[in-house]
Amino acid sequence: MSTHGVGGTDRRARTGDGGDRTTGGRVRMGDGRRAAVIVVSTAAARGDVVDGSGPLLVEWLRASGYECPPPLLAEDGGQVDEALRRVLGVSDGTAAQARPAPSEDSAAGSGTTFAPDAAPGLVVTSGGTGLNPLDRTPQVTATLLDFQTPGIMHALWAAGLQSTPTAVMSQGVAGVRGSTFIVNLPGSTGGVRDGISVLTPLLPHIQDQLEDSAEAPPR
Repeated sequence: MSTHGVGGTDRRARTGDGGDRTTGGRVRMGDGRRAAVIVVSTAAARGDVVDGSGPLLVEWLRASGYECPPPLLAEDGGQVDEALRRVLGVSDGTAAQARPAPSEDSAAGSGTTFAPDAAPGLVVTSGGTGLNPLDRTPQVTATLLDFQTPGIMHALWAAGLQSTPTAVMSQGVAGVRGSTFIVNLPGSTGGVRDGISVLTPLLPHIQDQLEDSAEAPPR
């Protein structure tokens, strides 16, 4: 069974004592899978403000069973490309500038680089999706995707519109590279919570399809 895009971990999610890791008797959607979070904020990357969106995403992902290091912080613009390539294991050889968010386990984030054949099955970015000329997260993400999934973005916009009319100003994209699903969320904690509410029921289906695709023989 192929492990491409799911970190090479047994998806039955066994614990060290041989039991299944479950929540309420169910295997969690992230068990046996890897995820990564990238926070795009120049102010946060420079230490001028404390980001709240990244820890919220990491908490959600870990509670869902994913192996997820602390978020990477990247300044708007070129660092987004470096951060995405770093977590996808497709570095172009440029000097790394994105850095892990300061936290009690930030040392784990300093090694947030995966080999191409063991890339995380899920990458979530927050920030850099607005209309400011420096907001380049969607454009950079799009260049790394094999294809986009616009229906998921429509669902994210619809969820955001329930609380704020400015949700439609997000340029965010979602799509697939290999067997990794990548999605851009706004930088606000409210936008991230909306994203979590949309993505939680979708991710099991997304993962099943991408993992089946990775395991299918070539035609």
